[in-house]
Amino acid sequence: MTAAATDKLSRLAINKAGGTMVADYWEDVFLARERGQKVVWYNGSALNPIFQAAGMAWCHGEAFSARLAAQHLEGPAQLAGSEYGYVGELCSYARTHLGCAVLSQKRSAGSGNGPGMVGLPEQEELASRLPTPDVFVNAYAGCSTGQQWDDISFRVFGKDVPIFNVSMPFLWSNRPGEGYMVGEEWETSSRYVADQLRELIPFLESITGRPFDWDAYRQNMAYIKKASELRQEAMKLCRHLPAPATFWDWIGNVAHINFLPANQQLVDFYTAVLAEVKQRVADGEGSVTSERYRVYFDGFMNWNHLGLLSRKFASHDVAVVAGRYTHHAFWQEPQLIDPDGDPLLGQAQNNLLCPMNHSTRTIQDLVLRDSEFYGVDGIVFHSTRTCRAFTNPQRIIAKAAHEKAGLATMFFEGDIADASFYKDEILESRLAAMLEGIDVRRARA
Repeated sequence: MTAAATDKLSRLAINKAGGTMVADYWEDVFLARERGQKVVWYNGSALNPIFQAAGMAWCHGEAFSARLAAQHLEGPAQLAGSEYGYVGELCSYARTHLGCAVLSQKRSAGSGNGPGMVGLPEQEELASRLPTPDVFVNAYAGCSTGQQWDDISFRVFGKDVPIFNVSMPFLWSNRPGEGYMVGEEWETSSRYVADQLRELIPFLESITGRPFDWDAYRQNMAYIKKASELRQEAMKLCRHLPAPATFWDWIGNVAHINFLPANQQLVDFYTAVLAEVKQRVADGEGSVTSERYRVYFDGFMNWNHLGLLSRKFASHDVAVVAGRYTHHAFWQEPQLIDPDGDPLLGQAQNNLLCPMNHSTRTIQDLVLRDSEFYGVDGIVFHSTRTCRAFTNPQRIIAKAAHEKAGLATMFFEGDIADASFYKDEILESRLAAMLEGIDVRRARA
């Protein structure tokens, strides 16, 4: 890719400071044992405001796997997972994190470097630095692998670490009057999950030996609500032409709303994000300097190729303005949060609204709604090889996008944390074909 093509992309400057926040968070997790903190490993739903109020350090398995993949340091963990017996077709988030569990356990036991770690420089031992867990908490919506992930980790640690499971019902919305955030199913499921979160509180108290700080939790949820409102406002500004930011920017700052501590720094960060986006709108500055096409991205992020993909689409004058992964997860409905009333209910409801936890009809409606709002020309489907939960409805969504909205579509294969499944030449040829089709349609119009 030429330097001229690379220069077509202008990422949000604030994300550089955001990267420092994420690095500082993980360093803080690595040192939790030295501070005497209890450590919880969890996956799926954003339960961190609860852990924070309980005075614990928290490690989100998917987030750490994504970080390793984004830094191209996933190899040692995936090798350890493979040698332990986890097959390559297993969710690569889970496989990577389970490899981290194997390596962390070995390091904790004083057996030195784990499989694949021998002779590697210190910076590549990141996969083994997670402090071993004092407790597992699972609250995974929309994915059968996720619902078993912590139980498998529980076995890696010899079934000696306590585990708490929160059941997250699938939102079918297949009866009259049911739909996105409406109907009896939604109300019943919300209360069901909220009741389980209430049961989680005394369980955590038994682990930490200290009372849960309800005032701190309410404040945490107030910070989350404000940060999410700022983030949502900034994302919606990308309907402007040219788009002031893109899907790649929202990928770059998704960690902050997903698992970083709820505090004023979090609010300040998204305040800065919104301010930069607003300034770009005022200046007529686009994230892609010569935007000709606008597309929607459906699929998990291919973390191994974040930089490559962002530059590739920009080189074709394509602004990827939104995506199901970024726009339908991570506290995307902040109005549901009532810090002064029942914050657990608002947390339960946002946790249920995972982009994989809906019927295909609901997902289709949300994607088409977004496509119209952002004025896209087409949808790019990342057919994530080891995540069937996200990939399963994509063909149906693509058909609806074509038939109901006249949108161009394309598919490319890749993965979330395993680089071996991505084939650059396939994406390149299919993207070129889709853009050619858009040009033909425009000419006819």
